Amino acid sequence: MHRTITTEVAIIGAGTAGLAACRAARDEGAQPLLIEAGPGGTTCAREGCMPSKLLIAAAHAAHHMQTAPGFGVYGGAVQVDGPAVLQRVRAERDRFVGFVTDGHRAIPSDQRLQGRARFVGPTTLRVDDRLTVQARAVVVATGSRPVVLPNLRPLGDRLITNTELFEWNDLPDSVVVFGPGAIGLELAQALHRLGVRVRLLGLGGLLGPLSDPVVRKVATAAIASELPMDTDARVEEVWREGDRVFVARNDEGVRVVEDFAFALCAVGRSPNLESLDLAAAGLELGPTGRPSINPFTTQVGDHPIFIAGDANPDRPLLHEAADEGRIAGRNAALFPAVQPQARRSPIGIVFSDPQLAVVGEGWAQVQSRDVVVGAVDLSDQGRSRVQRENRGWLHIYADRATGRLLGAELAHPRAEHLAHLLAWSHQLQLTVSHMLEMPFYHPVVEEGLRTALRDADAQLRAGRLARIA
Repeated sequence: MHRTITTEVAIIGAGTAGLAACRAARDEGAQPLLIEAGPGGTTCAREGCMPSKLLIAAAHAAHHMQTAPGFGVYGGAVQVDGPAVLQRVRAERDRFVGFVTDGHRAIPSDQRLQGRARFVGPTTLRVDDRLTVQARAVVVATGSRPVVLPNLRPLGDRLITNTELFEWNDLPDSVVVFGPGAIGLELAQALHRLGVRVRLLGLGGLLGPLSDPVVRKVATAAIASELPMDTDARVEEVWREGDRVFVARNDEGVRVVEDFAFALCAVGRSPNLESLDLAAAGLELGPTGRPSINPFTTQVGDHPIFIAGDANPDRPLLHEAADEGRIAGRNAALFPAVQPQARRSPIGIVFSDPQLAVVGEGWAQVQSRDVVVGAVDLSDQGRSRVQRENRGWLHIYADRATGRLLGAELAHPRAEHLAHLLAWSHQLQLTVSHMLEMPFYHPVVEEGLRTALRDADAQLRAGRLARIA
């Protein structure tokens, strides 16, 4: 029998953003209703950040053993037990997922609902055609899914995304990876280090989030010295024969054909919005079928609808999803008294080796402005040489007029640590001179950051002297 439920804030999706929205709405005194169609557990825990880092950790262990002779340390041949590697990945992955699902189940039963929701009015939802939810405001937190290239679909079960990879029981002999973005690059290098024959293919020379041509060139050379890859591949044909995937590409005028056990498509993710029927909510949709979202309120126009997390592709990262969920839940509870919220400084990290990172505004955003670029070539940085990790480059961008840090792009082993220092400095709106007043211990990799800051500071001082003269 069809029935109707009334609530103050309906939240579609019980991932990171949805759970944060539920807590925020409740904290504002509103009655939330969390609607989840799938098993839950968040993209990060189930198929993203955590299982990929578990695979990368195993790959690092194998790589350290293989490169130990560079320190004069020798052992036996490295043996990778594929089933054991993947069993640990799944076991730890399931543990992380369990924490999220436990939090979901802890929500009172009258505040959560299982089913697939779609709009049938501005704030009216139909759930599985068995009940109607009428709300005062709605938060959409439906996450995203991997994009699959149409020309790869005929590969059938030989075509995988990161969703299927972590369900493998053993490592295959070979994989071709399409897409050198964060997901493709991380998984390609990890599989390669675990003994899988891998080729990574991309277009336009792109690599991860990098837009700075100097940093990208150094990063590409460092990774390509180990991993077979072509970031500007001319793929002519992809087909399947039996259980093998064949890829034909033009390599400097020569047709090269390779076969692989699987093709991994890692060309990006798309927000899960199509099944919601957003047009029925009265929203104006752009050419991509998506509405415009205010990044500081998560609100769509002046509608009582808020979109958070990976459903909003602006910043598809877990910490941003949590922030957006909190903002969305709070504003949905307060609607129509919507309040803009400050956002954290952007930070994006790819856990390849070397790691890649973009902080604040990248080169693509600052190149048309009057900036100074502080640089350091990390190939001769002291601590990096000690660790045999001396490959990489760092560029910081500072406003020429004020000296304020605008952003940075970097490629270096363990760049995650430098990226955080830079992100904190960016959020505090520090100038280059203020950053140079901070302590730098010796010998640490952070001294490389100081070198780049000194380079930028020298340019800023020269500019000031030139203006005085």
